[in-house]
Amino acid sequence: MPSQKSKTKPKEKRKTQEKNESAQGEEKKRFHASGPRPLWSGTITFGLVSLPVNLYPANRPKPVSLRMVDAQGTPLARRYFCEKEERVLDYDELIRGYEVEKNEFVVVEERELDSLAPEKSQEIDLKRFVGLDEIDPMYFQRAYFMTPDKGVTKAYRLLAESMESAGRAGIATFVMRGKEYLVAIIAEKGILRAETLRFAEEIRAPEDIALPEATRPDKQRAKAMQKAIEALTEKSFAREELQDLQSQRIVARAEEKLARGEDVIALGEEDAPEFEPEQGGEVVDLMQVLKQSLAEGRPPGQAARSDTDKSKPEKRAKPAAGRGKEKKRPTSQRGTGKRRSAGLEGLSRDELYERAQQLDLPGRSRMSKAELAKAIAAAG
Repeated sequence: MPSQKSKTKPKEKRKTQEKNESAQGEEKKRFHASGPRPLWSGTITFGLVSLPVNLYPANRPKPVSLRMVDAQGTPLARRYFCEKEERVLDYDELIRGYEVEKNEFVVVEERELDSLAPEKSQEIDLKRFVGLDEIDPMYFQRAYFMTPDKGVTKAYRLLAESMESAGRAGIATFVMRGKEYLVAIIAEKGILRAETLRFAEEIRAPEDIALPEATRPDKQRAKAMQKAIEALTEKSFAREELQDLQSQRIVARAEEKLARGEDVIALGEEDAPEFEPEQGGEVVDLMQVLKQSLAEGRPPGQAARSDTDKSKPEKRAKPAAGRGKEKKRPTSQRGTGKRRSAGLEGLSRDELYERAQQLDLPGRSRMSKAELAKAIAAAG
């Protein structure tokens, strides 16, 4: 049961949340006005063709994400526990091992993983074109929309229309976040889409699951089955039918309990945990991004950002309250930690990981974005 102390604050907490939501709403408006940042940017290359593009995820995050908390509402974090020593391990104590037999491992060190990683590249190396019907949908893993970069809209349209009319898909490789991906580039309604593909060894064959031997069905039963199928056949498939009803029910239940003030637990600022969860991406309207990019022939948000920057007057930072009461440090050290942390906040996890590699920080590959920033700030 939630503690009595945590139940005394829901009204005050709700007012604070409303103010925060209002501020977040304004921030989202500004975000959408300036346009989202692509997940990856590079160039499609084949023959003499070179086409700069941006990649955006074609799927949204899950509508419901439940956090693990304790009875007082404190968010919980996962840690690695050593059963032999009966204690929680730090990141710098962890190493990776390839299991060759039960309880027997070959250690693979961080520097070895770095040396085996694919060479960094911003190219989508289009190796061949194949018929769309030759790619089994079982190989499709994750979809990304591809938008043209500045000044290449005509070339983008030409490639998309040529591939679509020929019924061809391009098979290519590219490196993203230190991993090499195999992708199928598909053109549909004038838009290019990249589908990451599973590798051949990841796909099971029907023979692997011991299916029964095929037998010839009875003709009368086959006709009855065909009639049953025809009775449920529709001309088109409506996207609206793909509804996540379970998530909708969870959200509705949570909102009902919130309205009744039932099982609402809230932490005070003094009880907030010190660790920060890894930040997620904003939900964006991808079709609007594509329309904007294709219509104007520029990366989404480029002109909007420059216009906004021109109209904004420069602002000086306000002095922090109570700074005069703090103990003075040497001039060379004053405020360097805060400036360093502030400079890291705007970097992506990939950029932070590169800095962690340069600093040779142990356990960097298992750190979240927030943990990488904290470790780099401490090491710098």
